[in-house]
Amino acid sequence: MSDQAETPKFPTAATLNSADTFTGSAWVSLLVDPKNPTDCSLGYVTFEPGARNNWHSHPAGQLLIATAGAGYYQEKGQPAQLLRAGEAVSIGPGVVHWHGATKTSLFAHYAINPNVSQGIADWGTPVTDEEYQTAHA
Repeated sequence: MSDQAETPKFPTAATLNSADTFTGSAWVSLLVDPKNPTDCSLGYVTFEPGARNNWHSHPAGQLLIATAGAGYYQEKGQPAQLLRAGEAVSIGPGVVHWHGATKTSLFAHYAINPNVSQGIADWGTPVTDEEYQTAHA
């Protein structure tokens, strides 16, 4: 056995984000399809530096688990929260928010969406450059 920690293996089959719901480049790997007996989906999202998703909410809430790099999570009307690998956020149903990478680091996280039969995401407007810059303040 090696003294070095094994690098986690993550799926390589990822889809480049939609410009309608993201700013910058991000890849999404759907690990657990929404149409399963648990009524829960699981995705792995990797953001390039500066990339972020639009303001959005989830009818049944969402859990984010950061796995690499540094990124932000921000609820509408609240200060942005810096996230690093190993940190998690529990997002309540209907809470409008965004998440994405810092300007200088990639950011990756698992996204767990419970009760997807209620809907997965309600997408809003892009996070403006000014809103994004405020996250760095």
